[in-house]
Amino acid sequence: MRNKTLSKFIKELEDNNELIRIKEFVSPHLEIAEVTDRVIKNRGKALLFENTGTTFPLLINAFGSEKRICIALGVDNIEEISETITDLFKRISSPKQGIIEKVKLLPFLNELASWMPKSVNKRGACQEVVMKSPDIGLLPVLTCWPHDGGPFVTLPVVHTVDPVTGIRNVGMYRMQVFGPDMTGMHWHLHKNSARHYHEYKKLGKRMPVSVILGGDPVYTYVATAPLPDNIDEYILAGFLRRKKVTMVKCLTNDLAVPEDADFVIEGYVDPSEEPILEGPFGDHTGFYSLPDFYPKFHITCITHRKDAVYPATIVGIPPQEDAWLGKATERIFLSPIKLTVQPELYDMHMPVEGVFHNLVILKTKVNYEGQGKKILNGLWGAGQMMFTKVMVAVDESTGLTDYKNILRLILSKKNFKDDFIFTKGPDDVLDHSSEKYAYGGKMAVDATNSSVIEDGQVLPFLNVDLVKEQFNEIHNINLELLKEGIPLVILSAKKSRKNHCRELAKQISDKKYSQDLKCFVFVDAHADVYELADVAWLVLNNIDPARDVTVDEKLIIIDGTRKTKDFDDFSRPWPNVIVSDDNTIKAVDEKWPKLGLGEFIVSPSLKYKKLLWPGKAEAE
Repeated sequence: MRNKTLSKFIKELEDNNELIRIKEFVSPHLEIAEVTDRVIKNRGKALLFENTGTTFPLLINAFGSEKRICIALGVDNIEEISETITDLFKRISSPKQGIIEKVKLLPFLNELASWMPKSVNKRGACQEVVMKSPDIGLLPVLTCWPHDGGPFVTLPVVHTVDPVTGIRNVGMYRMQVFGPDMTGMHWHLHKNSARHYHEYKKLGKRMPVSVILGGDPVYTYVATAPLPDNIDEYILAGFLRRKKVTMVKCLTNDLAVPEDADFVIEGYVDPSEEPILEGPFGDHTGFYSLPDFYPKFHITCITHRKDAVYPATIVGIPPQEDAWLGKATERIFLSPIKLTVQPELYDMHMPVEGVFHNLVILKTKVNYEGQGKKILNGLWGAGQMMFTKVMVAVDESTGLTDYKNILRLILSKKNFKDDFIFTKGPDDVLDHSSEKYAYGGKMAVDATNSSVIEDGQVLPFLNVDLVKEQFNEIHNINLELLKEGIPLVILSAKKSRKNHCRELAKQISDKKYSQDLKCFVFVDAHADVYELADVAWLVLNNIDPARDVTVDEKLIIIDGTRKTKDFDDFSRPWPNVIVSDDNTIKAVDEKWPKLGLGEFIVSPSLKYKKLLWPGKAEAE
């Protein structure tokens, strides 16, 4: 059994050479985020900022590698957890023919019971210090990006209870600080806590909410896990840590929280109140999520451990720390999906450029015609998979991370219309390109039973000079994939009319300019067509597949440019990408030699400034 507080986790990271202590003052206002962004994008270590201008040190990037995720969850390999879950399902569901087999199950059932959270009637370590007057401003809450609406709590583990069933939900919803005792509560409309909120509203009751920070790092993970509505996240926590979670009652409401948390922020949401305009916020998509109205969270009490450490994260242009939390979920929840939803599913992969919900690649074995499409359609109905914008199914012989080979398989099809599926449904509320707020198009590609182009066939061709001479709206063209026999080109262009990208692709596919091209991908004029990872990230964010992907028998056209009213009949506001401001970059440049972080790292924001549109969080 493991008993891991945040302080013990920090020591374990340090013992494994996975943490750097920073003694120099670094401001929670923009500077910590800028330092962290540089470290994360260079696969650096966890950072403990010991001088934050407050009483409390700040831990960040603690989950930012496979090794650190494993340390947090107490395993040598994430696959161990998936294997254990598979074994659990088999032990529970296999038929028990005789009394001996049933008796053999009793120790296992006792083990299951040992994972259930327990409540104790005493104060916990999380309540060693009680603030006389709750003031969240005494914590080193980060302002991460220059156009954020203010400081945001970015790793809150939020506790609510269904007022009808009494079932607890533990989720992670950012919290913008509006004053000493008030924040926003950013729970999306599809989330369980939002549903609890509406139940309280119907009952005309005030909604108790408690937030913890820190404690066993397992708590942070389970708050992000896609569990069904009726499963207590602390059962999963007990399973992962092989030790039940001990809960204590809060001081100013009736909710229970883990006794070993570092901070507890207690309070309530009043559904009868007008919501507050929250945001903007530099989000995990790499774009700002723009202001919107969310409930007010009133803080009635803050308690903490004597040795409390404030945990935080930043999100933004990938890769970021959250990619590794997503990878853990991908591996841990593969087994339940296989065993309960799609038994034909072998494996799955969520590329970091897809920011969790924009792209999922699935490996499966197909035994009959249409089985790949059956799996794709079925997964759109499986919990949070409903948010997936693009899914691709490949057979069991295909490597899930061999992206070029997957492109070859897709583009080897004789008739694209046979294997592309388009539909519409719920979208993540952070999807800025969808047809409507939280609703838009989705696309699936069945690349099973495909074979790549045979060696010796003529390579596809594009006359770049002639195309640029004829079409001056095209700024640059990447032919690198063509040279590898993949009939796909990436073009940066400046649109000036409706259907501009489709018309260009149709014209360029003429034999006068090209031969055997099968896919055109367009990005905006200022994007770098040679940075394939960034192209994938931009395109997957900027498309609503039902609107922006055109597929006929022989040609695929993908418009990954910004959408506007004039050229796309798009009426929603368009967000800017997330980059640091010049003053912050300069300040961190000057501090760098004192931080103990080794060789100087150039700000990643300098690379992405070229993607900015005029305006601030919202592009003009």
